[in-house]
Amino acid sequence: MAASWNFMRVVHYSKTVLSQGLKIRGITSDFGHAWSRTITSSFVAKTPTSNTVELLGKVYPRDDYSNVTEKILSKVGKNLHNQRYHPLWLIKERIKDHFYKQYIGRFGTPLFSVYDDLSPVVTVEQNFDRLLIPKDHPSRRKGENYYMNHTHMLRAHTSAHQWDLMHSGLDAFLVVGDVYRRDTIDSSHYPIFHQMEGVRLFSNHEVGTIHNAYAANYFQGEWMEVLGCGVMEQQLVNSAGAEEKIGWAFGLGLERLAMILYDIPDIRLFWSEDERFLKQFSVPHIDQKVHFQPLSKYPPLINDISFWLPSEKYSENDFYDLVRTIGGDLVEKVALIDEFTHPKSIGPYRDEAQETAECERGSCREDLDTMGVWGLQRV
Repeated sequence: MAASWNFMRVVHYSKTVLSQGLKIRGITSDFGHAWSRTITSSFVAKTPTSNTVELLGKVYPRDDYSNVTEKILSKVGKNLHNQRYHPLWLIKERIKDHFYKQYIGRFGTPLFSVYDDLSPVVTVEQNFDRLLIPKDHPSRRKGENYYMNHTHMLRAHTSAHQWDLMHSGLDAFLVVGDVYRRDTIDSSHYPIFHQMEGVRLFSNHEVGTIHNAYAANYFQGEWMEVLGCGVMEQQLVNSAGAEEKIGWAFGLGLERLAMILYDIPDIRLFWSEDERFLKQFSVPHIDQKVHFQPLSKYPPLINDISFWLPSEKYSENDFYDLVRTIGGDLVEKVALIDEFTHPKSIGPYRDEAQETAECERGSCREDLDTMGVWGLQRV
């Protein structure tokens, strides 16, 4: 087995402390150095045992697909979008207010119903199969998702609820919730974020010309998509029992929209429990303008780490999750900056005992790169 050597850069974030059935209804303190204090979190979910994971009152048996981490479990149930005066709550309420005012049913009531408290634990069928995502699609990989086991997972998108809501007879609805995708962390990416999904079904005589489209915005030197929309797959609409209708859907990330509207520079700030952050959004009206004010003057600390990795059954996200579990949100960014596989290491894997035995027979490898393997392994 060939073992590759990896060199990772870990940036410790010292600007702010960044902590920590169908229910229907329609919201940091400074660190001088990353090592200066111990971070504790109150777990909403119980940490996994060897055989099961308990989450939101349900127990899920673990199997070879289970990869959800304690750090991620600790975030489930926070529901930032339902915490009053949180910036994500403000964005959600502003969008709801727009839909309630602009789209009125024939009896004078809002046309769109809102679902913002659906469980983030869904079946693999809900998250993929019902949305017609092929079995071999890359989006299903363990390296991209958080699986409770081979049948249940943390939803990767609010679209996981589309089929069920359409099947229940709804023609117009909004779904808001936290979604989970294995990813590295930086100023604009986090493994947990919040989406709003909108779906509207039209009868044939209501349909004009509906185009696929997206809206984008320029942010911190890069273009990023804010809102994607388009016509839904007819097979999906038909399977949900709406054969005579045509579906249109849109989706947006609440964090990205809030970062633009409120000038929030870092996505991790949404998880802050610092009153200096939260009080900035305690406004008398949801449409009031807010310009985020930075909380700290301290620069980040950078550490470079080198280590050996197995060549099989390994994803970079495995390492990112490990760093996240130990360092928490103080870790600003983990980046792979170099990778090396020594030519002599290609071949059958030899453990330290084998290497020692070969040296005793006078046949051990003498190059410094190979010797470095064992030093790193012992650490």
